[in-house]
Amino acid sequence: MSVRAILVADDERHLRSALFTALTRLGHAVELAENGQEALNKFQAQKFDLVITDLRMPSVDGLGVLKAVKKLSPATPVIMMTAYGSVETAVEAMREGAQDFILKPFPAGVIEEAVNRALSGQAGEAAQEPAVQAKSGAAPGERPIITRNARMNKLLELARSVAASPATVLLQGESGTGKELLARYIHQHSPRANGPFVALNCASLPESLLESELFGHEKGAFTGAVTRKQGKFELADGGTILLDEISEMDVSLQAKLLRVLQEGEIDRVGGKEPQKIDVRVIATTNRNLKQWVDAGHFRADLYYRLNVIPFYIPSLKERIDDVPMLADHFRNKYAVMNHKNVKSLSDAALAALGNYDWPGNIRELENTVARGVLLASGTAVEPHDLFMDEAGFMAALERNVAPAAPVAEAVAPESGAGDDTLFSGLDSPAMENAPPVADSPFAQGVLMTIEEMERRLIGRALNETDGNRTHAAKILGISVRTLRNKLAEYRVSA
Repeated sequence: MSVRAILVADDERHLRSALFTALTRLGHAVELAENGQEALNKFQAQKFDLVITDLRMPSVDGLGVLKAVKKLSPATPVIMMTAYGSVETAVEAMREGAQDFILKPFPAGVIEEAVNRALSGQAGEAAQEPAVQAKSGAAPGERPIITRNARMNKLLELARSVAASPATVLLQGESGTGKELLARYIHQHSPRANGPFVALNCASLPESLLESELFGHEKGAFTGAVTRKQGKFELADGGTILLDEISEMDVSLQAKLLRVLQEGEIDRVGGKEPQKIDVRVIATTNRNLKQWVDAGHFRADLYYRLNVIPFYIPSLKERIDDVPMLADHFRNKYAVMNHKNVKSLSDAALAALGNYDWPGNIRELENTVARGVLLASGTAVEPHDLFMDEAGFMAALERNVAPAAPVAEAVAPESGAGDDTLFSGLDSPAMENAPPVADSPFAQGVLMTIEEMERRLIGRALNETDGNRTHAAKILGISVRTLRNKLAEYRVSA
């Protein structure tokens, strides 16, 4: 099933945010507008499969949006919402072509049903224009696969065609290309879609623990095994198991996995008899697994057992035409998440994104756009907000604007509370009055060092995320561990 592009227009920020959350959980790509005129501008600039609009809005009201949408695209369904319903208004809306007329407040189920009704008749049209593809029925919080790239659309078509088969699938591609998303896509389009989807990263656990995680153990099987535990294969019975980074599995454990694939049964650690299972296996790796076999790091018989249906997911630089669509999706996502009025990426920012090689692929693009949204001072993300690489960072350092506030004021004094308190002073007046983090290190002949600029960047990120180090690290494009180390450095030098 294709992802549908939905435009939501409402002047109530909280309702816009709630609708964004509800509709993205259904797997749709959602664009937000805070008034009728903004909605019409976006509708003229981009193709949408559905428009949801409030009745009373500044600039252009909901009926005006309805009439304009129907004039520009008569086949596009429009759902009207209002807290001021009347029979006359409802009749007028329906006369003008509204698909549904919903009274506020309403539970999420009402809008979801209305959206499903509105889109149910458009499957044929969507199949003819596969501009955006995604898994359907995704669990809350999961992300859609967004693409207009011809190669990716052919890959998704192939994924749908093999989804009904129980055969093992091997997904190969660079880190950050979306291998797990494709695995979930295959699962969701298979007869096992209502069954469990269980994922395990084979590189995250040592061999001694990985066997127990995969196959489970009996009580008393080893020190610390105080109860019987089901393994991931048992938990995935009737569904799909994703073995992420399969190439990193120890060779001795590979033999046990091979037996599971051949016999369809598992042996719990400390168990007395095998357990039958019915599981579809999808494995992923960022290595060339055939070369890994030739180098003696992976069993050839297991490789051939896994490589029944092979997929290679292209890197982002091989599908660079997807960058604008992906970037705008992430811009919208993080603008809503951070309550930022960032409505677009400038042409210069899009050009910068399109000219970059993206060694970290889609994961790096998402982090870069999230950072740009956080640091944007206006309604559009500009190139200097992105901090894409060392050159971009140095360019930001060289901009000659107002002086920065002293770094020491942004760092809390050392205390016994640990490094969680290091930036507790970020809500101080000194920090509130400081210029944006992208401001120049040059002012009145005083040079700000790279270290000082780095401190301000981290301080701004922590301030904007209310001290959430995990979120701040993601926005900055670094690991939480790196952020923690930086905070420790600042404590010593402060």
